[in-house]
Amino acid sequence: MKIKDLRKLKGVDVDKKLAEANSELVILQGQANTGTPPKNPGQINKLKKTIARIQTLKNQNKNQKKEEK
Repeated sequence: MKIKDLRKLKGVDVDKKLAEANSELVILQGQANTGTPPKNPGQINKLKKTIARIQTLKNQNKNQKKEEK
């Protein structure tokens, strides 16, 4: 998911996306660890990048709120 799409989401929706991405990543990593071939090998890397983008966005929002005070 692109950062511009994530910026359009509200705080609760961002948290839901983060939870979904984390749960999907756990499932895919579990499959990879058991030796099951993944349907899409690049999916794990995409999920990791999406999680990093979401966490970066959350940190930026938190820092902006601190500066406004």
